[in-house]
Amino acid sequence: MRLVRALWRLAAASWQALTGALICALWFPFITPAQRMAHVGRWSARMLRALGIRLEAHGAIHPGPLLVVANHVSWVDILAVNALHPVRFVSKADVKGWPFIGYLVASGGTLFIERERKRDALRVVHQIAEALKRGDIVAVFPEGTTSDGHGVLPFHANLLQAAIATGAPVQPLVLRYRDARSPVSQAPAYVGDTSLAESLWATVMADKLVAEVIAENAQGTRHADRRALAEHLRELIVGRLNEGRA
Repeated sequence: MRLVRALWRLAAASWQALTGALICALWFPFITPAQRMAHVGRWSARMLRALGIRLEAHGAIHPGPLLVVANHVSWVDILAVNALHPVRFVSKADVKGWPFIGYLVASGGTLFIERERKRDALRVVHQIAEALKRGDIVAVFPEGTTSDGHGVLPFHANLLQAAIATGAPVQPLVLRYRDARSPVSQAPAYVGDTSLAESLWATVMADKLVAEVIAENAQGTRHADRRALAEHLRELIVGRLNEGRA
């Protein structure tokens, strides 16, 4: 039965991916950015359901302009955050080249960064700052990569400069996953040598997988030191993760 259920979920997710691509190609060119983001939010919620993932949200994302800062466990993070409230993500540049997925991600207003080029961070900081000035909500994963969900890697502070420069608040989000077998599910983990296909299969095979998103209070950034701010945000997220497992 688990195998049949997993195959059904894959079929449902494939259908959602196809309909999402058609919406991006045929509808997005003729609607406003706000309307596009609304579509992204609804599509993300449908994709979560297709994958058999229940979203459990605590709190709400602050209105823009806003920089969202979250810990990073999986590609599912993007769906979970967008289902709560659609945002513009900052993603590594090679995602743009992924077949099919890259097109969907780019259509959602994603900003791409070449992490191996230190100078590229400055370019993306300017792009984030411009987006914040327009009132957008932009989300970043300051760890720069995924972790296994048990802890949080050190935060890189560079991209926080965009919020400090524009005076936009930052809001920490806590992301964690659980399933019927474990309070810290490894099913959606996308870390180390795990391939996207392996992570996807583990996700659809999971039993009662829950994506929990906790929105903490937004933090002011005026006159903040970016490294101190990064450490403060990380401590808030780590504290909430540890609290949930006590």
